[in-house]
This record gives sequence, C-alpha cells and structure tokens, in this order.
Amino acid sequence: MCGIVGYIGSDNASDIIIDGLKKLEYRGYDSAGIALQKNGQILVHKYKGRIANLEAAIEGKDLYSHCGIGHTRWATHGAPSDVNSHPHTNGDGSIAVVHNGIIENYTELKEWLIAEHGVEFRSETDTEVIAHLVGLYYDGDLMDAVYKAAEKMRGAYAIGAICNKEPDKMVAVRKDSPLVVGLGEGCNFIASDIPALLRYVRKIYLIENNETVVLTKDEVKIYNADRKEVHRDVFHVTWDADAAEKEGYDHFMIKEIHEQPKGLYETLHRRLLEDDSIKLDGITITKEEIENLDKVYIVACGTAYHAGLIGKFAIERFARIPVEVEVASEFRYREPLINEKSLFIAISQSGETSDTLAALREAKSKGARVLSVVNVVGSSVARESDDVFYTWAGPEIAVASTKAYTTQLMCMYLIALHMAKEKGVMSQEEYLGYIRDLKEIPEKLKKILRSEKAIHEMAKDLYKTEQVFFIGRGNDSAVSYEGSLKLKEISYINSFAIAAGELKHGTIALIEKDTLVISLAAQDHLFEKMLSNIQEVKARGAYVVGLAKEGNTEIEKQADRVIYIPECRDELTPLLSVVPLQLLAYYIAKLRGCDIDKPKNLAKSVTVE
Repeated sequence: MCGIVGYIGSDNASDIIIDGLKKLEYRGYDSAGIALQKNGQILVHKYKGRIANLEAAIEGKDLYSHCGIGHTRWATHGAPSDVNSHPHTNGDGSIAVVHNGIIENYTELKEWLIAEHGVEFRSETDTEVIAHLVGLYYDGDLMDAVYKAAEKMRGAYAIGAICNKEPDKMVAVRKDSPLVVGLGEGCNFIASDIPALLRYVRKIYLIENNETVVLTKDEVKIYNADRKEVHRDVFHVTWDADAAEKEGYDHFMIKEIHEQPKGLYETLHRRLLEDDSIKLDGITITKEEIENLDKVYIVACGTAYHAGLIGKFAIERFARIPVEVEVASEFRYREPLINEKSLFIAISQSGETSDTLAALREAKSKGARVLSVVNVVGSSVARESDDVFYTWAGPEIAVASTKAYTTQLMCMYLIALHMAKEKGVMSQEEYLGYIRDLKEIPEKLKKILRSEKAIHEMAKDLYKTEQVFFIGRGNDSAVSYEGSLKLKEISYINSFAIAAGELKHGTIALIEKDTLVISLAAQDHLFEKMLSNIQEVKARGAYVVGLAKEGNTEIEKQADRVIYIPECRDELTPLLSVVPLQLLAYYIAKLRGCDIDKPKNLAKSVTVE
C-alpha cells in the first residue's frame, strides 16, 4: 500500500528518498511527499499525483539535507489532495511523520486531542493524529514520545518520525505493516519494502511486530514493546536490483508475463531430486501429521485466492483430503471450525497482506499447523508460519499479478502430489506421470507466448467493449475468475466470472446482442458441456471467444474466435490457460490507454483491512 522511505547519513537525503519512492511506485499511490531536516527546521513538500509532481515542485530549491522521510500515499482517510498527503506534522511543525496502515481509533483520539489539548487539524487523515500525539508526548526524547503515542493507538502501522530538536535521529515503529531497515556505511535507511533500498544497501534488518527502531547515521538499535534492546541477524539481499527493471518492455506486467516459463521452471526444478521425488524445502510436516489431518484450509486474497481454488482441487483430487478455500478478510469473522488437526495454508505474493496475516494468527491461536506459500523471503507471513514454501517468481512489480499466480499454482500442485505420495493414495506410476507433465509446462508456455501477436490482433477487435462475462467449468471456472480479475483491474471494463452451469440461474438475463463472453473449454471431460453453454449464450446474441486445447476444433462451430493452448492433462491446464487471458487483458488495457502497471485505486500489497 503506502510507500515509506527514510534516510539519515552524509549525502543528500532528498535525492535518495525520491529515488527510493520511485522504486515503490508499483505499490500504487495517489500522492507523494517529503520532509527534511534543515537548519533546525523541518521542511515539508507534498503534492497530489505522481512523484514527478513532487520533483517538479522542489526543483531548484535549496533542500540539501542529511536526514529526511518520504511517502507515497494510497488514500484511506480523506480524498487524494495536497493537504491529505504525507508527511504530516504536529501543530508547530517540529515533528513530522509518515505512516503506512490505518489507525482504527483515530476518531476517538482526534476528538480527545481537540477537546483536551486544543489541537487544530488540517487534514482528514488518520495519520495526522500520530503527528499530534508524538508532539504532545515529546519532552526531549523522540523515542519516548513515539512509544507513548503507540500505546494510545489501535490498528496497523509502520511509522517513521523525525524531530527538528534531534536532527541526528530518526525513529520508526512497526505493528502489522511491513518495515525494513537498510544498513549502510555512515548512513542508514528505513523503507516499507526492500526494492527502495537496493541501489544503496544489501544488508537489511527485517523489523518484527511491536518493535521500535532508533537510527542515526552510524548506528541502528531495535527495541521491543518493553523498551528492551533486541539483537537481529542481518538479512543479506541476494537478488539483483536489475530484476526490478523493465529491460526494454513497455510495462512490468508484460515483462512478468514473459518471465513465467522461467519462474515455473525454477519453482519446479529446485524441488525435484534426481529420482523425481519432491523435496519440499522449508516444509517439515511428517507423513504421520499428513495422515492425521482432517481438513485443509486455504486462505488468501485476490489473485492468491484464485490460486487457492486450484489448490483445493489438486489436494482433494490427489491427496483425498477435504479442503475449504476462504477469502482472508472473512475467515476470522465467522469463527472457523479449525483445530490442531487442521492444516492452514496461507497464500500471499508479498507475505505482508494484512487480512491474510490476521487469518494466519487466528488459525495458529486455535492450534492449526500453518504452511505458507509466499514469494518474498523473510516476509511477515513467512516468518510467522510453521512451514514455508517459496515461489521462485522473482520480484513482481506490476500491481496486476501474473507470474506470482502461476508459480503459486505450481507450488500447490507440488504440495498436493507430495501429500498424496506420503499418504499412499497415488501410485508411483501416476505420480511420475504428473511430474513428467509438469516438466513440460514451461516449454508449452513458451509456445503460447509465441502466439502473442495473434492475441494482440484479437484485442483490437474487443477493446471497446464495456461488459465481459467469463465462463467455465471445473478448473476452468477457477481460472475464469482470475482472467476476469486481470481484465477489470487494468482495463476498468466491467468484467464478471461465473461457473458456466450457473448461467441459467439468473445471469443469462444479462446476455444480449454482442455481449462479449470468454468461454474456457480446456477440460476434455467437460468439453461437450461447455459447447452447450456456448450455444446458450450464442442463442442470446453473445459474441464468444473460446479457449480450448489444440485438436478440440469442434469449438470453432460455436465460438466466433478461438484461442488454443497445447495439449496437457485436464488437471494441469490452469498453468497454461490463464496466460492467454493475461495477454488479452494486457493488450485490451494498452489499447484503451490505461496505466497498466499502476491501475487506479489499487495497491500491490494491501497492508490494511
């Protein structure tokens, strides 16, 4: 969600902070700002819109400073505007703060500050409450003031604070929102995500919940909730900063679509031994524990939730264990029947998704074993899980997830196959057949990507539509949800996905002449059923784009246009069928002139409820 960068050292803070904020643009934002220590004052510049607006406004100004904090905002409280942008200051401007998260009791605190202390508020944000609280409690020690302010607040936050009376110090605190500290030579940093710092440092402290950090240019100290200093191992970042660059592609999204064959190859082959048995590194669950499971819960949000739908199918089909898939934001509010015989699988690209973290903690409190499938090493979800299975997608920058989704699918297939083998419910021959077919997926995916031009041409005939329906059965139904989400989030077309068999129970009333229907028919055992569903919508005047396996040419008699994917087992088709839908969404959005990597109102990592 919001992006935070802070710097304290000997170089020009404003240049470093703005550069770091640009590396966080993928998180989504609607305004940007910076606060700098200079000559005993705190100078604040903040503007609605892109970081370029901020840069243009401060160009030519004498803002050379050795300490500062910056922020890109994704609006929660108060509409996007200059005054609602971060950083926020207290009444006399002596303290500035940036904040990622939500202060849930901000209304109560705001009313108290106004009534009891005569505070005048300038913005509509919850964050301004933090600045006034820190200012109220400040008595010469910024760390003490931040601690006392945090004790009054409920919610999720990562906060960075500076004070003009302590120009050689920066204080940060974390509760349920991501925060990292970068360790340099004669300088130190804070950030909400590692990419902001990779140009400058590779040594990182991963800050845990309820920890406060005090930074000077030469020292970093971490304290727990009891104000006792804690020691932290340094996390060394090994991935290349160039992986987060476009490398000649027009957008990160299309680059990441093309990186999927490599991501799937890495995710699979790093887990296969010479005899093709699966080594689930990071997972220590035993054969006996698998046999004692009475239910698996898969909990996630958005695209990761759609990966969970395929995970449910794979685990039930291969390992014969009942699975429930839940939207993380609903899980803990329905008093789930989860216990020590349950396996809780959390799926998250960032590993920082607030609702997923909350659901994970709920499951752990009830005794469930927690296994996470995440892309970011050292993320909060990973650190709080009993077992961790990393996808090998590499950094995913575009807000619309593509390669994270397909590598999550690969992970779920591997977990399901491993569980099936451990339980003894799948023969060795069948198991090796699935592994052989999974090995073929990256090359088959490359074949689909070679047909990119044809999908681009198809998009030219479709991009002006304003309503689209995706339909499918079985696995295709789950993939249709993801295809629909990709289209709506980057093109802003009203897109809706439904199980094809449910069409006649109401939704078909919305089908009229030239309504675009994208029909997934990639399951051989359901192919004839899908042809019947296509006939149903065609009879109401729909324009149908079909998706089927090569050789199933009967679909051409029903659909107006057809996309083919290479032949593979029905169970594994989601790894292939989603990619043409990603490409179609991308080219439709591009033709509509949309901001593909930073869709409106969206953020990469949703770190508030």
